[in-house]
Amino acid sequence: MKRVSILFVCMGNICRSPLAEGIFRHAAAEAGLSDKFAIDAAGTGGWHEGDPPDRRSAATARQHGIDISAQRARRIRSEDFAAFDLVIAMDRNNVAELRRASPNARNIHLFGDIALGTGEDIPDPYYGGPEGFENVYARLLAGCMKLLGELGADSASWSGKTSSVR
Repeated sequence: MKRVSILFVCMGNICRSPLAEGIFRHAAAEAGLSDKFAIDAAGTGGWHEGDPPDRRSAATARQHGIDISAQRARRIRSEDFAAFDLVIAMDRNNVAELRRASPNARNIHLFGDIALGTGEDIPDPYYGGPEGFENVYARLLAGCMKLLGELGADSASWSGKTSSVR
């Protein structure tokens, strides 16, 4: 059975996307579905390449029993658009940047659309305090749990590279 591959994307790959990767990975493990998914994260910018997640993201994850300390920031690569079934951006600016990088990609989605069904952007907590990171965690958790439920139930029939998970 083909694993469903998901790439979570934010701007610098140190706040939102590492949290999303960690939450989804943890939730899949808790549900006994780890073998059904390949999960990664990337940023549209390369300023933090090689850096660990922002200390506030790591602390927020840790408070919820999730360890993201081994993750390292990376910039999205052109081959990612073909390698991942779903490329899920945290906000509309990231979606626009991804579509500029790969105009023909059909696997680019907004997290607020595909995971939450609300169309909302996940705000960047970088310039705020701990409460912003906690709020982002709560939205990512809700979306990741919904996405895991949909993909976990449908993984046997998953065809890949489509938007059929909506």
